[in-house]
Amino acid sequence: MNFSLVWSGHYDIPLRRIFIRDLILMARIGVYDFEQENTQRIQLNISIGIPEEKGVGPDILSRTVSYADIVDDVKDTVLQTHFHLVETLAETLADRILKDKRIQVVRVMIEKLDIIPETAGVGVEIERWNR
Repeated sequence: MNFSLVWSGHYDIPLRRIFIRDLILMARIGVYDFEQENTQRIQLNISIGIPEEKGVGPDILSRTVSYADIVDDVKDTVLQTHFHLVETLAETLADRILKDKRIQVVRVMIEKLDIIPETAGVGVEIERWNR
């Protein structure tokens, strides 16, 4: 995931970007029989935009979004459910992340790492906004 990309939507406030990069999990994902019988490695990259405060704010966790909480929720979601499509998993994760109304935008990229040997990965990337 290229973290230098700007958000695709228009916004009137500056955003702070919180990211989770290269989270690798074993997932039950896919529509083919061999995918349903075994877990496979997926790599997730998640970028979250939250409003930027003016100046230096207090040095406390409650003023931001905890990436540890996001990772825990992602892991629980991936490990508890079989998804047929990476698109469905990406949408599910985006919806769950956006329940925190402080978050303005989330970008989720999911890659299957071992499904096509000639590639480093195949997958999907989505961006969703809290409007």
